Amino acid sequence: MRILIMGGTRFIGVYLTKILVEQGHDVVLFNRGNKPAPVEGIKQIQGDRTNPSQLLEKLSGQEFDAIFDNNGRELSDTQPLVEIFKGRIRHFVYMSSAGVYLKSDRMPHREGDAVDPKSRHKGKHETEAYLAAAGIPLTAIRPTYIYGPKNYNDLEAWFFDRIVRDRSIPIPGNGMHFTQFGHVQDLAVAMSKVLGNPQAIGQIYNISGDRYVTFDGLARACAIAAGKSVDALKIVHYDPKKFDFGKRKAFPMRVQHFFADVHQAMTQLNWQPQYDLISGLQDSFQNDYLASGRDKSDIDFSVDEEILTIDS
Repeated sequence: MRILIMGGTRFIGVYLTKILVEQGHDVVLFNRGNKPAPVEGIKQIQGDRTNPSQLLEKLSGQEFDAIFDNNGRELSDTQPLVEIFKGRIRHFVYMSSAGVYLKSDRMPHREGDAVDPKSRHKGKHETEAYLAAAGIPLTAIRPTYIYGPKNYNDLEAWFFDRIVRDRSIPIPGNGMHFTQFGHVQDLAVAMSKVLGNPQAIGQIYNISGDRYVTFDGLARACAIAAGKSVDALKIVHYDPKKFDFGKRKAFPMRVQHFFADVHQAMTQLNWQPQYDLISGLQDSFQNDYLASGRDKSDIDFSVDEEILTIDS
């Protein structure tokens, strides 16, 4: 297949591009050209996807079998792309988020669950709804928290920053909220498996790890991955309602149960996560955190100090 990837040079796109090229697909990337392509010699079309006239100019003369829209956050990002290729592609794979689900007492989230029109991911849901109504041959992907080497969000690195420096780990609440991490390589493999699968058309797939972990359990897993003693780990629980952090981020995840059922993807895509939490965190620690030298970088722990001072 000739495949267009929107993005392709950061995190998910890097992994997906490599997989699709290895499978023999003709892959083209559309991005601003600020980062090198993950595969030497691959074709890149440079442009700003938020500029509809640029999209039309750069892409209207191109033909693709499938499109992976990895970085569309708002409907305005994706609608111009769809208007160019509607009726001309066999598959449109949209990177949505499990963050669209409405908070619920019944877990895990399943693909048919209600969504929250007021969530910070409402742009993702609006785009999903638009694509479905437009009659595009759509598959939507809803990951939970994505981790692994090249992660530009401070998730596992937030824990590693404190663990390698033998600092206390401030965790909101009682540490018993369940969450879910999915390795980026497993996500990219699942995305590749929707291609050529007629059953995937019109479907939504939750993609993540197949087990859940508490906040405290995640801290302990990160310590194991970093080669530190779990017994020496100092976790400090605090009440986030006592603090006004403003726009500062005190903790890298939403303080609620947040995990999704991935069995539909496992069954319909013949997909199975290859990384368990420990092996995935070890991959991230060795091949990204240490490799980048972040363990020796200066980290701002001022929010931690504020929490620890009041709750000590």
